[in-house]
Amino acid sequence: MIARADFPADFLFGAATSAYQIEGHSFGGAGATIWDTFAAEPGKVANGETGALACDHYHHYEEDLDLLKGFDAYRFSTSWARVMPDGRTVNQAGLDFYDRLVDAILARGLKPFLTLYHWDMPAALGALGGWENRDVAGWFGDYTDVIMERIGDRVASVATINEPWCVSWLAHFLGHHAPGKTDISAAARAVHHVLLAHGEAMQRLRARGQANLGIVLNFEAVAPQGGPAAARFDAIMNRMFIEPLTKGGYPALVLEGLAPHLPEGWQHDMAQISAPLDWLGVNYYTRQTVAKDSGPWPACRFVQTDAAKTQMGWDIYPGGLAETLTMLTQDYVGDLPLFITENGMALAQSPQDPARSRYLFDHLAELKSAMAKGAKVQGYFYWSLLDNYEWAFGYEKRFGLVHVDFSTLERTPKDSLKTFKRWLAASPDAA
Repeated sequence: MIARADFPADFLFGAATSAYQIEGHSFGGAGATIWDTFAAEPGKVANGETGALACDHYHHYEEDLDLLKGFDAYRFSTSWARVMPDGRTVNQAGLDFYDRLVDAILARGLKPFLTLYHWDMPAALGALGGWENRDVAGWFGDYTDVIMERIGDRVASVATINEPWCVSWLAHFLGHHAPGKTDISAAARAVHHVLLAHGEAMQRLRARGQANLGIVLNFEAVAPQGGPAAARFDAIMNRMFIEPLTKGGYPALVLEGLAPHLPEGWQHDMAQISAPLDWLGVNYYTRQTVAKDSGPWPACRFVQTDAAKTQMGWDIYPGGLAETLTMLTQDYVGDLPLFITENGMALAQSPQDPARSRYLFDHLAELKSAMAKGAKVQGYFYWSLLDNYEWAFGYEKRFGLVHVDFSTLERTPKDSLKTFKRWLAASPDAA
């Protein structure tokens, strides 16, 4: 069994959340988000649910942070629509909340790991084209300045954007996330403008003297069978963002489909997009088995396997974490510090959830294996601290170490949280 002592003494263990998924967005002067618009469309979100109340972390943050006793760090996000409800005007009540939150994180001896964007764009900006509009880079830069002016002096780390693949491809090509489009031209513009917004934010953060800057990308392992279709999926899923960020260009297999649809002169943005990172965040959950499909590019489909599944229906494949970290180290980042910024499973059972503990420790063992082979990983954040609003799946899918009763808002620590804490404390009865 992997032990806490198997990791460096300064290795950080934490848990992660995001603003819209837990805070409750119907108070504190917050504005409507693109997710409120999306959920209002019939059939887009389970039961038409939104983050209006969520876990009401806005009012319960003190007790929620108390649940992190024994951890080293807490990854959270600020809500763009809470801080700038119309995308332009600053809501002081929103800034005041994050000011209190960061102080409360520090008061518990936790390192605050901030993510600036976790999918809650103001609806007013979405109406102006959102991520399809090149102006989004400047909008995001302005928001970055507003946040950092208030809390930048106290955060340990800053990530610009969480999972650009979801922000652009899942939302504009596959249609599963807000704004729910299925248009390759919209997707291509969103892919590029998300990267451009990251580059703009990095430039402004550097100008402010902010340290410890990165971005968070999501990856999925790809089963080795599948031929050209699997290679195309791998390029879209795993290389479409890390390649421009580290090498200043899109993968050839991505350009096969996106080249006619990318903004004119996109190549001139690559110097800004590929400015150096201080670290890279890696989100990993599952593996896909891919086969050729009929129809237009990318002409690939997923194949069902007999692997054990999470509540999301995702294959449980811990080895993919080590495979992903090794690929990144060898092909893209070298000795750049890495953080596992999300890893976890949705599971209906609670509070007894031994499968979640197995998932956690099996992935930590693979993480340690990748580190032994040269991956410079400096921390691990479990997703997530609380059961929460799981985007298009509403409130059904439960990733949390803590059960939330969404009718009473009562928090109940699950066995997985207790087991993880014992492990972190290196108790004799650790898992």
